[in-house]
Amino acid sequence: MTNNSEPTRPHPTSPPGQPAPAETATRAPGPAAPADGAQPPQGPPAPDDESRTGGASGNPNPAEGRPPATDTHPNPHPPTGLQAHLVVDRPGFRLDVTLTAAPGDVLALLGPNGAGKTTALRALAGLTPLTDGHLRLDGTALEHTAPEARPVGVVFQDYLLFPHLSALDNVAFGPRCRGASKAEARAAAAAWLERMGLTPHAAAKPRRLSGGQAQRVALARALATRPRLLLLDEPLAALDARTRLEVRAQLRRHLAEFEAVSVLVTHDPLDAMVLADRLVVVEHGRVVQEGTPADIARHPRTDYIAQLVGLNLYRGQAAGHTVRLDAGPAITTTEKLSGPVFVAFPPSAVTLFRDRPSGASARNLWRCEVAGLETHGDQIRADLTGELPLAADLTTVAAAELDLHPGAPVWATVKATQTHAYPA
Repeated sequence: MTNNSEPTRPHPTSPPGQPAPAETATRAPGPAAPADGAQPPQGPPAPDDESRTGGASGNPNPAEGRPPATDTHPNPHPPTGLQAHLVVDRPGFRLDVTLTAAPGDVLALLGPNGAGKTTALRALAGLTPLTDGHLRLDGTALEHTAPEARPVGVVFQDYLLFPHLSALDNVAFGPRCRGASKAEARAAAAAWLERMGLTPHAAAKPRRLSGGQAQRVALARALATRPRLLLLDEPLAALDARTRLEVRAQLRRHLAEFEAVSVLVTHDPLDAMVLADRLVVVEHGRVVQEGTPADIARHPRTDYIAQLVGLNLYRGQAAGHTVRLDAGPAITTTEKLSGPVFVAFPPSAVTLFRDRPSGASARNLWRCEVAGLETHGDQIRADLTGELPLAADLTTVAAAELDLHPGAPVWATVKATQTHAYPA
């Protein structure tokens, strides 16, 4: 992932001689505590009268000696959750994305390296200033609020636990910065460790923790301050495949219990599909598609998304059951459409033959050539070029029987019933 981080400043509330977890955003003054690793706020954030009070629009009434009258709030129930338009300009790159989420939602930012996911996360945390746009959380404007005064908790990819502190004291650090006594902070930390199933490891230093345990300590540290926005930057990337499966299930449960907004940044489609309620796919600093995991998996709109969800994707013009591709032959579909459309089908829908099949029931038939072969799970994935570039999955036995190898000519067929067409 592209990391455009600014230089890290020494953190004023770190334990003597130790750096704090880099750039952790924290909670504004109020009933809840700051995010982990943050200094206690030195004063209230810059006032934003219009968003915090509704604005005083009346005039004093000298006759009655009353204070200035105020209009009734136009919205007696101010918006909750996240409303953000993030614009960040850098040389050769511009991030311009809009994000909204209600309390309890888990929003996943998904995209290739360099798409702008990390920049968006840092902008939400206050670590990268906005060039333009706005950022509101529970109706309060935060775009000019310092990172340490934001009601935000962050779990970084490498967790950034204090190496010299126990798991208990790592989690207690945030509440201590907020002003809690040592006993209060440790009691709160103990409760969070119990909730994470880590009580037996409370006294362990980070080097004694497994990757999954360290991830849960970092999550507990972020949640111990009761943030209104939880940011997770590739939270499972540092785990091996076996641990990742277990921790993903645990993280899903903890996020489901979190009452505020969660934003997850990842390039792993499985993490996004399993953990998030809604996906926002970012490419080149722009949102290219958003929706539920099921909707995006069924209706990809870019090649990147199609590859993520494992589909062959094409764009063309539909006339009835025939779609003439923008670059390539026609595809017959079961849907009857008109105008610009996408057509998608899985690699498993492709059947390969070395000779042109006779009497095949498939309506779609193309002459191709094997460009490459690779193991894909328990199957072989063939990358095909020719009349229609596509990917095909087949068993190792079938690949051997067909004597597939780079350069081998093949015929590819796909039944119309296995395609899916939808408006572009």
